[in-house]
Amino acid sequence: MPTPVPTPPTALPDVEVAAGTAEGLPTAVLTKTTDGPALIGPGGAELTPEWAEAVGLTGKAGEVRRGPVDAAARWSVGIGSGEPRQWRAAGAALAKAVGTLLETRPDAGQAVQVVLPDDVDAEQAGWFATGLRLGGYGFRVTGDTPAPRLRSARLVVSDRDRRDEIAAEVKRTAVLTAATALTRDLANAPSNVKDPAWLAKTAARVVGRPKGLTAQVRDEKWLAEHGFGGLLAVGGGSSRPPRLVHLTWAPPGAAGPHIALVGKGITFDTGGISIKPNEGMHLMRTDMAGGAAVIAAVGAIAKLGLPVRVSALVPCAENHVSGSAYRPGDVVRHYGGKTTEITNTDAEGRVVLADAITYAHQDLDVDLIVDVATLTGAMKVSLGTRIAGLFSDDDALAARITAASERAGEALWRMPLLDHLAAEVPSGIADVRQCPPGPGAITAALFLREFTGGLPWAHLDIAGPARADRAYDDVVPGATGFAARTLVEFVAAYAS
Repeated sequence: MPTPVPTPPTALPDVEVAAGTAEGLPTAVLTKTTDGPALIGPGGAELTPEWAEAVGLTGKAGEVRRGPVDAAARWSVGIGSGEPRQWRAAGAALAKAVGTLLETRPDAGQAVQVVLPDDVDAEQAGWFATGLRLGGYGFRVTGDTPAPRLRSARLVVSDRDRRDEIAAEVKRTAVLTAATALTRDLANAPSNVKDPAWLAKTAARVVGRPKGLTAQVRDEKWLAEHGFGGLLAVGGGSSRPPRLVHLTWAPPGAAGPHIALVGKGITFDTGGISIKPNEGMHLMRTDMAGGAAVIAAVGAIAKLGLPVRVSALVPCAENHVSGSAYRPGDVVRHYGGKTTEITNTDAEGRVVLADAITYAHQDLDVDLIVDVATLTGAMKVSLGTRIAGLFSDDDALAARITAASERAGEALWRMPLLDHLAAEVPSGIADVRQCPPGPGAITAALFLREFTGGLPWAHLDIAGPARADRAYDDVVPGATGFAARTLVEFVAAYAS
C-alpha cells in the first residue's frame, strides 16, 4: 500500500490587504520595542498598561501574548525595532500562535486581522506576509485529518496609495513564499516515495504550464544514449533508475542573458560503497534540496512572467549500495567526454552536476550557469547551518547573487577559489579527480569549475541552511526551502 504523502504544493494562508477591519474577525495588535514600555499599535486600546505589565510585554520580535479575556484584541505581536527580518519573525510567530490555539480550540477561527501602523512600508508588510504564510508550514505523513492552521490574514491599510503599494508587494511575496514551500514539500517527502521518477514527474506537474514554460523528463535509456556517465554511475546502484529534469522558460520578448540553473537531485544518499554512518542518514531524504529549489524557482519565475530566458536542469538519482554500485577507483566518463577518477562514492553530488553543467554549456547555448547543491559537510563546518557558501570567480555575477540573497532574506558568504588547490584537481589516471586534497567545500567547487566551459559560473553550497532542527524567522524544523527565493530574485534583477 503506498504511503499517503501530502500532495505538493502545500496550500499557504491567503494574505489580503484591505481598507478596513472586518467585524468579528480576531485581531492581532503589533507592539514595538522602545527605551521604555513597549509601544502598542493600532487596535490596542484594550491592551492596558496593567495588562502589559502582567504579561511582561517587551515588544521584541516574535513575542506573542494572548490579549485580555473577551477582548477583541486576541493577540499582541512584537516586531522589535521594525527591521525586515523582525517583521518576518513576527508574522511567523503569529501564524504559529493561531495554529497552537486551534489545536485545543478548533472553533477559534482560522483567520486573523492586523491593522498596520501608518509608518509601515511595503517591504516591511511583505516580510510580515512572508512570515504569516510560512511560519505555520508543516509536513506530516499521516492517515489522520491534518490539524487546522491559519487559513487567511487581513492586513488593514487605510491610506489608498500606500495600500496599493503594499498590496502589490504582498502579492509578489505570495509567489516567492509558494516557491519556498514547494521546495520544502519536495525535500521533506520520504525517499520510499520520492525516487528519481517521482521527483521528475512531480516537478513536471507542479510547475504548471504557463505559456513559455516546458518540462522534459529524460529516462535512463536517453541518458545512456547521450553519454551521461556521471549520472548513470551514481544511479547505478539503485533499482530505481536516474532521471534528468529539463525545464525551459522561454517567454516571448525575453531580454538579458540566457541563464542556466542546475540543482542536485539526489533523492536519497546512502554514500554508496563509501557508506555513511547510520547517525544522520535519515536526513538524506533532503539531499535533493538544491534541485527542489531550482524546480520551485523556475515555476515562480514563470508565474511572475519575468522576461528572462532560463533553462533548468536537475539530475536525479538515488545513491545506493549494491553489486551494480559504482566504486572508489572507477573512472567515469561524463557527458562531453571528460573523465573523473572516483575516490569516494559519497561525493556523488558533484559527479551528477558535472554532467548537467556540461550539457548546459555545450548544448543549451546558455550565457551563465548557477548551480545549487547540498554538496559538502565541510560547508557546514565552515559556515554553520544558517549561511550558504557562494563560490564564483566572476565578481559581477557573485555581486548579483549576493544582492539577490539579501533581497530574499537568505544569507550567503563568498568563499575563495584558491589557485594552489586548483592545481590538485587533475588526476594521474583520468582528466580530473573527484575529491582533490584540501578544504572539502573549496575543492568540490574547483572540481565543478572544470565542467563550466569557461562561462560565468556560480556555485551555491547549501548543505548547512537547507535543513533546520529548530525554528527561526519563517523557518520550521525540516527542509527550509533555502535558495528558491534567491534564485527568483537573481533572475528578476535582469528583468528590471
